[in-house]
Amino acid sequence: MKRRAFIVAGAAGLTATAAATVAAPAIASGKQEWRMVTSWPKGLPGVGTGAEKLARTIGELTDGRITVKVFAAGELVPALQCFDAVANGTAELGHDAAYYHLSKSEACAFFTAFPFGLTANELDAWVHHAGAQQLWDELYAGFGLKAFLAGNTGVQMFGWFRKEINSAADLKGLKFRTPGNNGRVLTKLGATVITVPGGEIFTNLQSGALDAAEWIGPLNDLALGFHQVAPFYYAPGYHEPGAGLQMMVNKAKYDALPKDLQTALRVAAQSANNDMLAEYNALNGQSLMTLVQKHGVQLRRLSPELLTALGTAANEVLNEVYEKGDPMTRKVIDSYLKFRGEVIPWTRVSEQTYAEARGLNIPHAIKGR
Repeated sequence: MKRRAFIVAGAAGLTATAAATVAAPAIASGKQEWRMVTSWPKGLPGVGTGAEKLARTIGELTDGRITVKVFAAGELVPALQCFDAVANGTAELGHDAAYYHLSKSEACAFFTAFPFGLTANELDAWVHHAGAQQLWDELYAGFGLKAFLAGNTGVQMFGWFRKEINSAADLKGLKFRTPGNNGRVLTKLGATVITVPGGEIFTNLQSGALDAAEWIGPLNDLALGFHQVAPFYYAPGYHEPGAGLQMMVNKAKYDALPKDLQTALRVAAQSANNDMLAEYNALNGQSLMTLVQKHGVQLRRLSPELLTALGTAANEVLNEVYEKGDPMTRKVIDSYLKFRGEVIPWTRVSEQTYAEARGLNIPHAIKGR
């Protein structure tokens, strides 16, 4: 599939120095105490609690041979410095989104999400059955890391706005919080993009430093209270149709493990990946109802015209990343686009047509209830 056709089909601080003062992990009687740094506020449903579940699963699968202490954003290193912390050995494990680290390689984005890219199911398929894990291993080996998919939020929301948006013109001058390539997309349409960690979005919206922001979706957005400062909530999150999260492992530590413990880490990550997506699917609907029915949130849908403008801009970003990319980045993008072209026909025939059929208002209830 040609790169320039990519979107057309889809559009219809804290430092390591301070951290180094923390005592090195204890190793006694063959048991290891590892640290996991994360990008998430402590206890945040889904991503935050998912990292904590992952840590417990590692302990259970290894029968206590590896125990993991989880650090929320800012507790050991700042939210967006997990990559360096794991690479330099400040922590053995990290849990965040690969696209936070575009300064390391533009290829990182594709293991989380790209605008109008892969859904959660499609991302899993690409990584686990279409060669992407091998590409990921090749990419991260140069940084001293090994990574696995270890969570997914599913389709996200486009975000929260102080005022309604109906066209691309409404984005001009808007101070918008969004990370990565979506920031580049919105910049092309005139928005001013500001990147802040999830835990700082509310105060920035409240103060007026932001006019709009996206985070994840109803479960997390409700927990962080964005509805209190921005009444309009827009879908769909074309920019993150299935945002994959990663468990990073210090490669030297990983390579030194016996095969059974390496397998335990891989299985724990895959378990976390499946569990987190199930949790979001289970709870997002309830949270959305609470936002709309209890808090009066104005749920809105992006117009086809605006989505087309966003898709066109996203395709420009894709081509710019490819043209400027190093051979590894191009290799990842080529694989991503090839798989996307192969999977879209089946997604259309299966999930898309089924969703359309279910939208025909066919009753599905027990009589009398």
